[in-house]
Amino acid sequence: MILLNLLPHRETARKKKREQFVAAVVLAALLGVGISLLAFSSYQSAIHNQLAINAMLDTEILTLEKQIKDIKGLESQIEALQARQRTVEDVQSDRNQSVHLLSELAQQLPPGVLLTKVTQTEQLVLISGTAQSNEQVSELLRNLASASTWFSKPELLESAATTMTLPTKEQRALFNFSLRAVLMREPGAASTPLNAASAATPSI
Repeated sequence: MILLNLLPHRETARKKKREQFVAAVVLAALLGVGISLLAFSSYQSAIHNQLAINAMLDTEILTLEKQIKDIKGLESQIEALQARQRTVEDVQSDRNQSVHLLSELAQQLPPGVLLTKVTQTEQLVLISGTAQSNEQVSELLRNLASASTWFSKPELLESAATTMTLPTKEQRALFNFSLRAVLMREPGAASTPLNAASAATPSI
């Protein structure tokens, strides 16, 4: 006896396969969404941490900038105090410069040389006088350059021959001269350049 299965078994099999496929697709989609959520959460956490680090760095930078400004302010104050100190020291040193100037000129002045005018502008000293010979003028320059501890950079500005009539009506040749030199604040200290003062020859 032959038995016939009249149930739509092929349709049932296809339906079952579709259901399995849909279930697999849904599961894959859920897994994808879950992985995406985990990745998004991880990225958000990393971004949040980086923003927190950036905020902390910004705060530290502001603190350092404030400290740098404070340090610069202190440096400016220190420089101002040092400038005041140097000014006070220069004033104290300059009090006795006139005494040292005249005393040193008296010591270094060769015989036969007469000074007629001595002027001082800051550290620059202008000297005018009369000598019996050019050799005496040269000797004065050498004394100021090598033997003096207070003068530096002596420079002859002018030396002109002239005659003087003595009471006996005798004519004697003389030399009018003018020179300049730098008077140092401390004896034997390194000389400072004349700068603009030496660039222009003053009128005497």
